[in-house]
Amino acid sequence: MILKWLQREPNRMFLILAIGSLITMTGGVVAPILPQVITSLSFDRALATHLVSIHALTLALFSPILGLVADQISPKRVLVPSLLLYGIFGTAGAFLSNFWLLLASRALLGATAGGIAAGSLGLLGKLYDQETRAQAIAYATAVLTVAGIIFPFLGGAIGSIHWRYAFLIYTIAFPLLLICISVFPNGQSSSAVEDQVSVSGTLQKVLFTPAVIQLLLFVALTAAIMYSVVIYAPLYLEETLGLGTIENGILLAIRALGAALISAFASKQVVKRLSVHGAIAFGFGLMGLSLFGIPFLAKFALLLMSAMMFGVGFGLVLPNLYSSLSNLAPKTVRSSILAIAIGISFLGQFISPFLFSPILQVGGLTAVFNTAAILAVLGGIFLGIRGMNHRS
Repeated sequence: MILKWLQREPNRMFLILAIGSLITMTGGVVAPILPQVITSLSFDRALATHLVSIHALTLALFSPILGLVADQISPKRVLVPSLLLYGIFGTAGAFLSNFWLLLASRALLGATAGGIAAGSLGLLGKLYDQETRAQAIAYATAVLTVAGIIFPFLGGAIGSIHWRYAFLIYTIAFPLLLICISVFPNGQSSSAVEDQVSVSGTLQKVLFTPAVIQLLLFVALTAAIMYSVVIYAPLYLEETLGLGTIENGILLAIRALGAALISAFASKQVVKRLSVHGAIAFGFGLMGLSLFGIPFLAKFALLLMSAMMFGVGFGLVLPNLYSSLSNLAPKTVRSSILAIAIGISFLGQFISPFLFSPILQVGGLTAVFNTAAILAVLGGIFLGIRGMNHRS
């Protein structure tokens, strides 16, 4: 009875989104408990920070590979083993005390999250038509954004009992695995060598299309700008306004709320009014304006408005970038293209500190925000001009 209910729409779509939310959970659970892990196991502080970031690198590396595999053997056949291994490697942290084993488990967890990204986005790409797929990707962005708030709070709450218990949250992958096996179709397996060569050739052709390369670069840019706020805004607000973890947590939640609301309820209408390129350009403009304003805002209420503005901009940019990539890709390689985009996004997060740290050393935190704002505005101008050229 429950399985039949899950096979109906929109329940099946929301199941895919629930599975996709595990991508955000990969790092979100561990970040709040890192200080306790360092203290309890006497880890080196500098090395221990890699426990939070290593998954982003392996996810970025493995999601394109597993996306190609998903296109060849079907998304479900990638998703099922990925969910199983995700649960195993994630839960392993509750039982490991050696730093290098724990780091290896986190790296492997990132690789399996790449499989979940490839499989879940592959299902969205193959099961739905263009208009429904665009809305589904917008919902996915909203879910991932909200999950980015929920899982760190959940990890911190459970970890407050004992930090090892936080790793048990990853066991949620096991019931999702059983449901996935029962609900989704297996799809066609392209085992023939000529089919695999055809998929690889199509992917190579699409991937080196100038429009696709530009969109992937904008995905990386968006992720790097977003992570600059996540990393540096709390430091700036603590130094200048004395805001603590509660206030910074509220600002993070407001940004996520803005992104979730616009993605789920208004992105489609904005695209119809401005076009896809216009909506992305407008979103970049909002992000840039919010970043420029941070050093000038001294009242918490104004910071809340700025955070909402940034979230709305981000919620317009990222889902429409993914949707544009999905529309440019033939169905045979759609899983690969979307998985590559997810990998590029996490790579953008990973390189964000390397990009902005030299600017921090030279000009301070204000220079970081100004640089991120300029990059966002330039991206918006470029896409705005491109959108006008497309219309004409």
